[in-house]
Amino acid sequence: MNWTNFDKLNVYEALDSLTPADVKEAMAGESGAERVRSYQIPMGAGQTYCFAAKNVDDAILDVLQDLADEAELIDKYAALYNGEMINTGEKRLVLHQLCRGQLGKDVLYEGVNKREFYVSQQKRAAEFADKVHAGELVNEAGEPFTTAVQIGIGGSDLGPRALYIALENWAKVNGTLKMEAKFISNVDPDDASAVLAGVDVAHSLFVLVSKSGTTLETLTNESFVKDALSKAGLDPSKHMLAVTSETSPLANNPEYLDSFYMDDAIGGRYSSSSMVGGVILSLAFGPDVFARILAGAAEEDELSKNKDIRKNAALMDALIGVYERNFLGYNNTAVLPYSQALARFPAHLQQLDMESNGKSVNRFGEPVDYATGPVIFGEPGTNGQHSFYQLLHQGTDIVPLQFIGYKNNQMENDVVIQDSTSQQKLNANVAAQIMAFACGKDDDNRNKYFAGGRPSSIIVGNKLTPESLGALLAHFENKVMFQGFVWNLNSFDQEGVQLGKLLAKKVLAGDTDGALTEYSKLLGIF
Repeated sequence: MNWTNFDKLNVYEALDSLTPADVKEAMAGESGAERVRSYQIPMGAGQTYCFAAKNVDDAILDVLQDLADEAELIDKYAALYNGEMINTGEKRLVLHQLCRGQLGKDVLYEGVNKREFYVSQQKRAAEFADKVHAGELVNEAGEPFTTAVQIGIGGSDLGPRALYIALENWAKVNGTLKMEAKFISNVDPDDASAVLAGVDVAHSLFVLVSKSGTTLETLTNESFVKDALSKAGLDPSKHMLAVTSETSPLANNPEYLDSFYMDDAIGGRYSSSSMVGGVILSLAFGPDVFARILAGAAEEDELSKNKDIRKNAALMDALIGVYERNFLGYNNTAVLPYSQALARFPAHLQQLDMESNGKSVNRFGEPVDYATGPVIFGEPGTNGQHSFYQLLHQGTDIVPLQFIGYKNNQMENDVVIQDSTSQQKLNANVAAQIMAFACGKDDDNRNKYFAGGRPSSIIVGNKLTPESLGALLAHFENKVMFQGFVWNLNSFDQEGVQLGKLLAKKVLAGDTDGALTEYSKLLGIF
């Protein structure tokens, strides 16, 4: 395989010479209807990715196929899941897909079968959760645990929190909500205080998540929680679990009820499929539901192996995003789920995308001469329509839009008001927004004029379930991976988060000078 900078590929000039499709023209009338019917790709769990309202046509898609082939994107994906050292910066394997299925050959590393290791941890977490749910594992007073609280930050919080919120109401309706889950992430003491004030600590399990066992924010919050338990007359070791690596100081530690393990091949933002998500989600919903999330992700991972971009939704999504970023000059992407259950999903995608591909050097540490990852933001519809859609419709920047919608709601509760249900109103807004962005509206009053030509795609499913959620998660993970391959980046390290941490430690140690000293004084640190 060749790891070549994007602008050195033969196909780069061909892409640069293309004339983008006119979205406004393409989506009008019957031609627009035909595009919607034609520009669809099946995804896992019965979902569909539709890219009809994008600045592409068949000629552009043919060149994007050439890009996928020349950049060897599917071969690089295979190298990743077969255990090659893709994370060049940290010299690590990248195996989050292996948590949810064996896509290729056995991955053996340092004498360990990694698939067997991940499955063994899943089984241990399942057994632990089953004991809690059955009342075999109880608090000091012999009473059941009713709440699970995850203590972690970054990937130890954003993904698992987004998945929990996504299925909380579904689980209530389907009778699978075993325990309420809460999350503490911010080192701001108001975060931990608010969570602790809202739970019964005597009936709570606290899941401490830190791969290294040294993350400052997480250990600070752990001490905060232990202090609250002690003040309540409780033994912290009877209420706390650890999710960590086997070599960390948290592993096999008598201060915890149990320890569950991940490894260096699982990056934080890709860790929801590992014990980082597995323990808290198994406690909250039961191991069977977590297994269903993994099954949906595994199905999408399998579909992502297809070399034909017209049959590979994640690959198509990635390539169109590259075309928009590098040749159309679009700097941002808005993720707009029309499902309240996905309220925190855009926040997870911010980390997934921006921490992975927010790089200005290639995988060998050499500067690149082209744009890389976009800025990601978003909120659920229809709330966003009454917030930032004004800029999206009539602002000076064109922002590609990623809609997500479902035909049916999770709670199975709706009413007919003014001849339509709430779900019909929600989905009418999705369809209307796609067309309003694409086609705009002429008006002599320039305040009421909409230029249109604003591109979008949509992922549509029947209902947000564990399987469809897992497939959605894998779709975006694989999209980001493919884009990183195109840009010749290492999408699996995150040196950009380290400098601020280092300086913060210097501040707390009193080792400052110049402006850093003055800012420390301004903030009342000393």
